[in-house]
Amino acid sequence: MDLGIRGKKALVLGASQGMGAAIARAMAAEGCDLVIGARTENALAELAAELKSAHGVAAETYGIDLSDAAAVEILCAAIENEIKPDILLNNTGGPPPSGAIGVATDVWSRAFQSLFLSTVRITEAAVAGMRAKGWGRVLTIASSGVHQPIPNLAVSNSLRPSVVGFSKSLANEIAGDGVTVNVILPGRIETNRMIEIDNANAERQGLTVPELQAASLANIPAGRFGTAQEFAAVAAFLMSAPASYVTGSTIRVDGGAIKST
Repeated sequence: MDLGIRGKKALVLGASQGMGAAIARAMAAEGCDLVIGARTENALAELAAELKSAHGVAAETYGIDLSDAAAVEILCAAIENEIKPDILLNNTGGPPPSGAIGVATDVWSRAFQSLFLSTVRITEAAVAGMRAKGWGRVLTIASSGVHQPIPNLAVSNSLRPSVVGFSKSLANEIAGDGVTVNVILPGRIETNRMIEIDNANAERQGLTVPELQAASLANIPAGRFGTAQEFAAVAAFLMSAPASYVTGSTIRVDGGAIKST
């Protein structure tokens, strides 16, 4: 299927590794020009060189810490005046694993800034130009914890649902302008983040990582963990031209792990 995004420009955040990098590769394979953002600029530079060489697309880098409110405002100005993306992929790193009680106030504050406020401000900046052009795609990576809280990820479970509420509200307001707004929820996708969470949970429960992962697999109907490439394929479709009638939706990519409908 031709996704109809050749020559479009996408801003892909959290692109230095994992799902963000996989999505950047999937978009570049469709001929989409890219601005890739993250904190790790060396990894971004390597990915940009790879995308240019493999797919002949334009690929620029942008160093950004989404927990830094001032830096986010500078990025918003660049979005409005220089980057002017047709497509936005919001992707913020998850907060450290923890329970709900005893989390330091600064951890809550940084997570609120990176998970919610940065998403709101960056989306506002990008959507202004999209509406003017009559075409745009906004996709935000959240977490399956918005439907079924994930043990030991209380900060993420608490804050990410607010992103879903914002996205749904925005989708209703701008659907008539040719701009779609959706949220995608990863389940157990094999990334460094999954390894970090598994290590923390195994230590907390007194298990080995293989023991913990075996128990997790028993609750996934597909019987395996997902790959970043599988996740990226769904994300790329949601940001494509053929997905023009998909908006205000929350899409799971979890192998059937969430038990609710």
